[in-house]
Amino acid sequence: MGRRDELIAKYADDLRNKCGMDPDMALLTKVTIGCGPSIYDADASTVAGSQPGEIETVKKNFLMKKLGLADGPALDEAIAAAIQTYGKSERNKYRAVMYYMLTKHFGKESVYG
Repeated sequence: MGRRDELIAKYADDLRNKCGMDPDMALLTKVTIGCGPSIYDADASTVAGSQPGEIETVKKNFLMKKLGLADGPALDEAIAAAIQTYGKSERNKYRAVMYYMLTKHFGKESVYG
């Protein structure tokens, strides 16, 4: 099993055990691949949910650019809901898991089709 496969398995475990979701493995794999090399960097692979700049990055670079969503309060609410689902006290909120939850939330699986 390669490094990426190990990470995908870890993300699936987080979705099951920390987020209470049964992951769509094909979608999770595509979202993880879409994150590019950032998944291998300790800092870039996680989302700092308490940092406004980090939330803005998720909103602008992922929700608006990647998923093609229009800016608005719904984006901030969705990010807050994903952080809540993951657990505010959870120190390592993996970017791929957050992006997966946001993709599902907005029904944008077709972006990875």
